[in-house]
Amino acid sequence: MPATLPFVSRLTVYPVKSFAGTVLDSLELGVAGPRGDRRWMVVDADGDTVTARKHPRMLSAVATPDGPGVRLSAPGLTDLVVGVPAGPPDVPVRLSRLDTATRAGDEADAWCSELVGRPVRLVHLDDPARRGMSEKHGGSADDPLALVDTGPVHVTTTASLRRLDTWAAELHDERVERALAAGQPAPEPWRPLDVRRFRPNLVVDGDLEPFAEDGWARLVVGDVELRFADHCGRCVMTTIDPDTQVKGKEPLASLARHRRRDGEVWFGIQMVPVRPGSVTVGDRVETSDR
Repeated sequence: MPATLPFVSRLTVYPVKSFAGTVLDSLELGVAGPRGDRRWMVVDADGDTVTARKHPRMLSAVATPDGPGVRLSAPGLTDLVVGVPAGPPDVPVRLSRLDTATRAGDEADAWCSELVGRPVRLVHLDDPARRGMSEKHGGSADDPLALVDTGPVHVTTTASLRRLDTWAAELHDERVERALAAGQPAPEPWRPLDVRRFRPNLVVDGDLEPFAEDGWARLVVGDVELRFADHCGRCVMTTIDPDTQVKGKEPLASLARHRRRDGEVWFGIQMVPVRPGSVTVGDRVETSDR
């Protein structure tokens, strides 16, 4: 059977930090990443970022691009369209290399507060150039960065997810054996890991070795060229089931066994656009290790 050349199998944008993403057939990649990606976030009264790490219900909410603004939806809440605020940055925030953002308004604040179950605000980043990347994560202040943690474009591969799922299933079987040997109830049946746990913007499929992306220096896809910035260390948010919002052990347990170094566990890479343009599902992906 002939080899399947690497291609884009999934594109996702995440307008609000820690909300579920919106899957797209195509997207525009600018110098700051996908258009509209992570330009909004929820903060508390002190300006600290509120995320699904502590409030898993945020992953049940979806922010869909709606013109220049976003449509917010979540189970049990009425949809709300939020326009881009016109005023200057007026809310102090505590995010690396960013000290102010613009409040989205009373309706948006009330909607997000009901979602989270505590008083919060929704804020918007007017210009990613005000933030800039960190040298620690392969960028510089000249590389604009929205409200993502480290890099503007997060890339994963289906091959790596399949290998990780195999490891996780093996570890699950070990837990079942231990439980039965100890006369304890067996864990729930294994459910394959969903790529949504990792929140990638771009998923590459095709005949690839697992974790081939670790060695990619550049990607060319559609009109776009991307350069490698950093490997992606994973956090507890990946252990939250995107459908039930219930926390578990995976994938961190398996990553800790197989992909641990420098005190972190790793899955996926962060990349920076060096030639902006459009990307479409099905586009061929050309990779380079230099």
